[in-house]
Amino acid sequence: MQYIDAFNGDADGLCALVQLRRNNPVSSTLVTGIKRDINLLKRIADGANTQITVLDISFEKNVADVERLLESGAQINYIDHHQAGKLFEHPNLTTDINLSADICTSLIVDKQLQGKYRAWAIAAAFGDNLDKEAMTLGLESGFNNDELTLLKELGTYLNYNGYGASLDDLFFDPAILYQRLVKFDSPFEFIVQDPETFLTLKTGYLQDMENAESCPIINSSGDATVIELPNEKWAHRVSGVLGNELANRNPDKAHAIITNRGDDTYLVSVRAPLTRKTGADTLVSQFPTGGGRKAAAGINALPKELLTAFIDEFERTYQLANMG
Repeated sequence: MQYIDAFNGDADGLCALVQLRRNNPVSSTLVTGIKRDINLLKRIADGANTQITVLDISFEKNVADVERLLESGAQINYIDHHQAGKLFEHPNLTTDINLSADICTSLIVDKQLQGKYRAWAIAAAFGDNLDKEAMTLGLESGFNNDELTLLKELGTYLNYNGYGASLDDLFFDPAILYQRLVKFDSPFEFIVQDPETFLTLKTGYLQDMENAESCPIINSSGDATVIELPNEKWAHRVSGVLGNELANRNPDKAHAIITNRGDDTYLVSVRAPLTRKTGADTLVSQFPTGGGRKAAAGINALPKELLTAFIDEFERTYQLANMG
């Protein structure tokens, strides 16, 4: 039996796999990429005699390849919290998919493992901007405020590293970053024993966020704000975490970060208001290459000619939500 681990390259995908492989170490082939690269199962040619673990990517976006791989003999374990579409049953398919706006893949894995590697799950929840859930679980689990602050930093930096237009934008290929993380039972051990990796992420994050503070607001109302970032590597990296930071500062407002890709398209990150975490997935699904979850979603390549239509629909979505 050969093993393949396919996982999103953000904090949630990384930490979910770290938990699973600390609990059940196997030699596996890693299939991952930038955060927006979610059609990972297309890269797996054949499923014969193969156990495939899939983490933190939409079932709906990969369903054709799930069916193809099952037909070729694969066993698939699918754990996620994004749009699922229509699930189906198969003797070789196991699913644990929770679409709640207050859950992430690492928290699902944490429940499966009964909290065995909880610090990794808490870091991932912080990375997915589930601060309230992460703090509550952390305090209930006996972590102090200083420890939770450190887990929030790490989760934020791991999530930040996953954003980019290509792997060249990232400080670390997520596959390499995973291999550094999986050596340790807890994030605290990683931070102490691999300070170079941690400090590289921290320094990059702080510099990129400083750059982002001067970027223009191109549309704003009482319900929603749109910010445009330039076609620069730092901007590609910061697009998602900037949305999280703005959502935390203004929890009653929706935010969209529009990043110029330099090819007449935009990378779009949408964050629903933290006080009503809904609508982001439905909004972006109206546009080509859009996908995500209720609280946070994105569009990989929004054509320039659709930017005005997107802003109008973004405003309409959250004005209606506010009225409701």
